Amino acid sequence: MINDFLKNICLITFALIGPITLPAGGIQRDLNDYKFLNNSKEIILSSNSYLFTYPKNTAKKLLVLNSGSSLSILRKWKVNDRDLWVRVELAINHLIDNPNQPTRGWIKI
Repeated sequence: MINDFLKNICLITFALIGPITLPAGGIQRDLNDYKFLNNSKEIILSSNSYLFTYPKNTAKKLLVLNSGSSLSILRKWKVNDRDLWVRVELAINHLIDNPNQPTRGWIKI
């Protein structure tokens, strides 16, 4: 009885605290931590890039972003010292462009 109670307490604690560190709903860090962004929350791509579903190289590629695309930065995710991912939203006109096209995703910086 006590063992089951302790197991349930541990499970509930993990379920409530564990997801905080995940990129989908995790801790929001300040974008000003990275100096290369020049305190801007908008970027323009200098080369073609892929838009990924989540911050990992093996993630599904949603679409190819052409150089010159304007992106709004929503959040960042640092995987390790070399891998920095940024969650972005495309600056598109929903009336002119394809309304079924994904507008949010992750790019690797």
